[in-house]
Amino acid sequence: MKGKQFITAFSVALLTGNMASAKTWTLQECIDYALANNISLRQAQIKTQQSHEDVLQSRSALFPSVSFSTNQNMNYRPFSESTIDLTNGSMTTSSKKWTYNGSYGINANWTVWNGNKNRMTIKQNRLTEQTNELSEEQQANTIQEKIAQLYVQILYETEAVHVNEEIVKASQLQADRAKAMVEVGSLARVDQVQLEAQVDKDKYSLVNAQSQLANYKLQLKQLLELHDDEDFEVAIPSVTDSEVLSLIPEKSAVYASALQTRPEIKQGQLSIEAADLSIRSARTGYMPTLSLRASIGSSNSSGQQTGFGTQIKTNLSNALGLTLSVPIFDNLSTRTAIRKAKFTKQTNELALQDKQKTLYSSIEKYWLDATTSQQQYVYAKKNKESMQESYRLVSEQFNCGLKNIVELTTGKNNLLQAEQQVLQTKYTALLNQALLKFYAGENLSF
Repeated sequence: MKGKQFITAFSVALLTGNMASAKTWTLQECIDYALANNISLRQAQIKTQQSHEDVLQSRSALFPSVSFSTNQNMNYRPFSESTIDLTNGSMTTSSKKWTYNGSYGINANWTVWNGNKNRMTIKQNRLTEQTNELSEEQQANTIQEKIAQLYVQILYETEAVHVNEEIVKASQLQADRAKAMVEVGSLARVDQVQLEAQVDKDKYSLVNAQSQLANYKLQLKQLLELHDDEDFEVAIPSVTDSEVLSLIPEKSAVYASALQTRPEIKQGQLSIEAADLSIRSARTGYMPTLSLRASIGSSNSSGQQTGFGTQIKTNLSNALGLTLSVPIFDNLSTRTAIRKAKFTKQTNELALQDKQKTLYSSIEKYWLDATTSQQQYVYAKKNKESMQESYRLVSEQFNCGLKNIVELTTGKNNLLQAEQQVLQTKYTALLNQALLKFYAGENLSF
């Protein structure tokens, strides 16, 4: 028995830690910290930045590309007594075994018209950037929902721990009372043993509740990207019955607002726009392409009797040209691209319908859970009051020898179950009300 008591005390100390040194986090502080530090969200932000670079690059494709090139050559003829160099119609001879020549050029290319494909590429990249921004927002919403759910679980388990602590105290008092009754001969020894065993069972339930509380705190810390050993505590809000039983917004109104604000719906709409652009872009494969090219260049050679500057001036040349490319037959590549783009649009339209259906199902579930929990909360509180009074009376009668151990244990278990029902319905109602408001465009709060 002493060993069990030591293990229980050690477990309680390990799970609760030093409460005085723990930072207390509010729900909003958890959300703000997660939005600034969550790794998956930061990865989504980087993806958005990358798509912005694609927009800038596609814009620059509207302008000509310019490049500089040079060619430098060195020739060696070890067994030639003289070399002949023909440049610009003149012939010179040289006895040098090493000869050198170079060329220099600046080239420019510009796609004048390609069926506006380049401009549609800009629009497609903009849509991709907006889609990534919405994905980032959706990721942030998902994180906030997870934080709210874990936060509520912590609130529930915190109160559950307090309930179990009170149950342990009551069980210990009953066990101490039974010991005194055994000593005076008014209670059988077997009843005392059963009560002492019930104390250990209640302590086990307490440790289990503390373990659940520690587990939810760990999950929330991981979501916040907190990996230190510092104690983690959340602020316990003061919740009144009026807040638990506050008016629940109509699900149709929430759904109408969600269709206008939820990023997954906007993302689905943008995917259809992107598919339309893909169809138009694919059709440009049937259109001609007109491009302009220009160049300026010169050259020099060591075989000339004139200097470098004179050669560059003399050999300077300019070129300007247009290229028109008209597609005649491309092995059905354009036709296939158009059809595939149309299939993509149909797929995206179905995906949007599925997202709308999923959104409505989620809102309907939150509304039903909130409504049901409110109704259950009212009756759970009344049941708790009845179980408290019943357990008080049974305890008094047991102390007077009018009730047996089975009736006492049953009364206590009924009370514990009633208290847990109150906590469960209370926080279920709060969570689902908060999520409904969140889907309607409000901030998450309790």
